[in-house]
Amino acid sequence: MKCGGIYLYSNMRGCDGERVYYGVHSLIAVNGDVVVASEQFSLTEIEVLTATLDLEDVRSYRAQTSSTSLQASRSTPFPRVRVNFALSDPGDTSIPSVEPFAVKLHTPEEEIAMGPACWLWDYLRRSGQSGYFIALSGGIDSSATACIVASMCHLVCDSVKKGDEQVIQDVRRITGDSTYTPTDPRELASHLLVTCYMGTVNSSVETYTRAQNLAEQIGSYHEAITIDSVVNAAVGVFAKATGKAPRFRVEGGSSRENLALQNIQARSRMVLGYMFAQLSLWSVGKPGGLLVLGSANVDESLRGYLTKYDCSAADINPIGGISKTDLRSFIGYAMETFNLPALQGIMDAPPTAELEPLADGKIAQTDEVDMGMTYKELSTFGRLRKIAMCGPYSMFCKLVHQWKDNCTPSQVAEKVKHFFRMYSINRHKMTTLTPSYHAEAYSPDDNRFDLRQFLYNPRWTWQFRTIDDQVKKLEDQPTTPVTTQSLLEKDSAVFNHSKSSNKSKQAPSTVSKPPDEEVPSPRSPQRASRKRSAGGSALDGNSKRRRDSSDGLNTNSNNGNGHSHAAGESPLKRFGQWIKDKVSSP
Repeated sequence: MKCGGIYLYSNMRGCDGERVYYGVHSLIAVNGDVVVASEQFSLTEIEVLTATLDLEDVRSYRAQTSSTSLQASRSTPFPRVRVNFALSDPGDTSIPSVEPFAVKLHTPEEEIAMGPACWLWDYLRRSGQSGYFIALSGGIDSSATACIVASMCHLVCDSVKKGDEQVIQDVRRITGDSTYTPTDPRELASHLLVTCYMGTVNSSVETYTRAQNLAEQIGSYHEAITIDSVVNAAVGVFAKATGKAPRFRVEGGSSRENLALQNIQARSRMVLGYMFAQLSLWSVGKPGGLLVLGSANVDESLRGYLTKYDCSAADINPIGGISKTDLRSFIGYAMETFNLPALQGIMDAPPTAELEPLADGKIAQTDEVDMGMTYKELSTFGRLRKIAMCGPYSMFCKLVHQWKDNCTPSQVAEKVKHFFRMYSINRHKMTTLTPSYHAEAYSPDDNRFDLRQFLYNPRWTWQFRTIDDQVKKLEDQPTTPVTTQSLLEKDSAVFNHSKSSNKSKQAPSTVSKPPDEEVPSPRSPQRASRKRSAGGSALDGNSKRRRDSSDGLNTNSNNGNGHSHAAGESPLKRFGQWIKDKVSSP
């Protein structure tokens, strides 16, 4: 484009049966300026772009480059052949050319609202299924998934209003109604989305209420059930077979018992979710089945903070490549854009799995406490691990500087080691990760975007030992940092002392030296140490040797490189040599 010319770029649109969504603009540009572009996210299958452009704009643009003009002047001219026809119409001179414009870039929140929504619609219409099923827990992840489906319904209704016949035909085929024409996104959601709150004795009233309110505002067909009978039946079978009944940690059980009782709840939701997906439409006399949507975000997958074959096990996952931080921002965007006030309470609540007993009816379990790290830290770990290709030690070396204002080297080391322990222990879960919309560069999807091994040594013996050695070195160093200001103060002292030493050659000083200012031996190495001259100026060992060298008392520099300095050298040259000695000194 720097050379000038007319550029046409055509791009695919849709999911194309993959984890990615092809949605970059198709465009026409001239001399580097975009004159027309397609919509980045749209349900329209085919979009044709046209533009009227003036070829003289290309000629004049190229003529501005002198090297191009010089090269053209030295080339052999092409023979001209006159014909009795023209590529353009004589009346084209009266048609104005299209003016360039600034392409609008979507915010991350807008991309989350539209990208996965278009991906879901393309997948749904091509799969032959009749809608989606979501296990709606009242948390951020499942709520964000439901909001993306709501965004899909808005896009469908907008396309129908524009008269898109292909979208209208797809809607009628999916719903099984040959006369149906959707106009209201909430009404369309009642046909395409089934949500279900699967509570247990460990679930709170707050999450039940939030899920109920959100489903009502989106318009989904919603059910609220309790699954304690299923969980108790599974635990009862185990107890009957082994003669031992597991207990939660708060009831006196071990960590293994506590974790197993949490996992059986999560896996029971997956089993019931697929049953509801298969039979929900049958129960109301409608044809077809539903696709199960997963709701595990990219950060939790990376950390392995999910139960294998729980609600993260689904048909497809629209948020599997999106970080928790971006999902929170999207929730705020969806609340305003789609008029979903129920999302406010979801945003304000701490993320929790609600798999452990409540404390006086209140949530006693939170995700960040369980994980041992915040979601913000987890996003940082993910980018360094995947994008920067960092292992434990290299990640520590980066974070010890990035987090120095909030964490000591020991704290950074513990966070990094804890992440890699959990990452290696849970890496096997990535081999069964649900196919998800690819949006984040550090996606841990083992099947496509992260081809690392899935069996690691969780002790990371050499790496962790190296981190511990580095922590010891950092903590043994002086706490006072070397700043630019302190170096400037030392430089000023060197110049002042250099001037005074030159004057002392002309007029011997009558002031006796303090006993700690002995002239060092020319061959004995000296360490830099702060001194105080009789006149009160600050000196260090290197500055003192520089003075001695300039007086001819020491013909070697402090690092023994053999440089000598005549009395007539300029202060700037001596300062340059002083900097060189400071850098090369141990």
